[in-house]
Amino acid sequence: MRAVVLGSAAGGGFPQWNSNAVACRRARAGDPTARPRTQASLAVSADGTSWVLLNASPDLRQQIERTDVLHPNQGLRSSPIAAVVLTGGDVDAIAGLLTMRERQAFGIYATARVHGVLDANPIFEVLSRDLVSRHVVALDRPCAVAGLSIELFAVPGKVPLYLEADDAPAIETNDQTVGVAVSDGTATLFYIPGCAAMTPALAARLQGAAVVMFDGTLWADDEMIVAGLGPKTGARMGHMSISGPAGTLASFEDLGVRRRILIHLNNSNPVLLDDSPERAAVEQAGWEVAFDGMELTL
Repeated sequence: MRAVVLGSAAGGGFPQWNSNAVACRRARAGDPTARPRTQASLAVSADGTSWVLLNASPDLRQQIERTDVLHPNQGLRSSPIAAVVLTGGDVDAIAGLLTMRERQAFGIYATARVHGVLDANPIFEVLSRDLVSRHVVALDRPCAVAGLSIELFAVPGKVPLYLEADDAPAIETNDQTVGVAVSDGTATLFYIPGCAAMTPALAARLQGAAVVMFDGTLWADDEMIVAGLGPKTGARMGHMSISGPAGTLASFEDLGVRRRILIHLNNSNPVLLDDSPERAAVEQAGWEVAFDGMELTL
């Protein structure tokens, strides 16, 4: 199985279009230790020919153009993208679907709740249903997609920002936020770009895994508040932090995961900077930081 990181940043990318924070300025200035990143998405393939996207980020067109294996290669119009699997209904997971509207056949795989988000917004009908098939995937039941086994499983999360009904949306573990287990029958990769907490069930699922790509949105829960970038904590946004006693580093210590990769990093996260103490800390703990174009062979 092959995997290519199409994008590794959280919503807004890095640098974020309206951020004048120091890290974003460094990225715009071409600082090699502040590598720019687009919004998170992963491409996986069993054979290197047919590809499945895990989320369709708003930066999808740019990501396809710089990724040779996703270029059209048959006739006047074609695409090696066979399917898109969605981990939720957030803008940074679904907006890229609108880039794929040029009457190209592929399948969309998601939970019933996420399909409900698409069905409720008529703009997604631009993806003609006579060509773009929509598949409802039940949790914890593997399904075959382009030569791969895809299994969706619930992780703690909240409704997308644009669907919030109050200032304190509940963190729930159901089909609104999911992780993905991708297997070719030999190797399995876990992709979890959004997760609000480590639960016993999730820890048991990941125990001894070969590769886990996990939510790296924030280094610290109050990171954005301290930096003056926003009023919300990571917990309020539905993301567990990397640091702290209940953070990602601590939660994975005893899981025996062989390769651990942080993905979906917010522009405020100092881990994005190669020369930061926080980057040194995650690397010392045995973690990698995803970057656009990163490739894995399992």
